[in-house]
Amino acid sequence: MRTDDATMKEEGAKLVVRVQPDASRNKVLGFEQGVLSMRIVAPPVRGKANQELVKYLADVLGIAKSNLVIQKGTTSRKKLLSIRGLSQGRATEIIGDWLEQQST
Repeated sequence: MRTDDATMKEEGAKLVVRVQPDASRNKVLGFEQGVLSMRIVAPPVRGKANQELVKYLADVLGIAKSNLVIQKGTTSRKKLLSIRGLSQGRATEIIGDWLEQQST
C-alpha cells in the first residue's frame, strides 16, 4: 500500500493508518510521512482491533462509525480507510486539532 493512497476522492477522504493493537489505551500518535499512527486497546483477534479502530477514529473525527470503512489491510497493521462525508483536508485538520488538544 502506498502512502499516496491517502488522497481525496469524490466519496470522501482516504487515510492510511498504522495501528498498534493491544495497547494500554487508545491514542492518536500523529502523522509520519502521510501515515497516521494510532494505538488501540483491543487485541488483534477476530476483528476486535478493527472494530475499536473504527469506533475510536469515528469519535475523534466526530462522524458516525458507518462513515468509516477499512478498504485494505483488515489483517495488517497498515490499513487504508475511506471516510465518507469529510474532505481530505478537513479530516487532516480535525486530527491535527485533536492532537493539539491532547498535548495540552
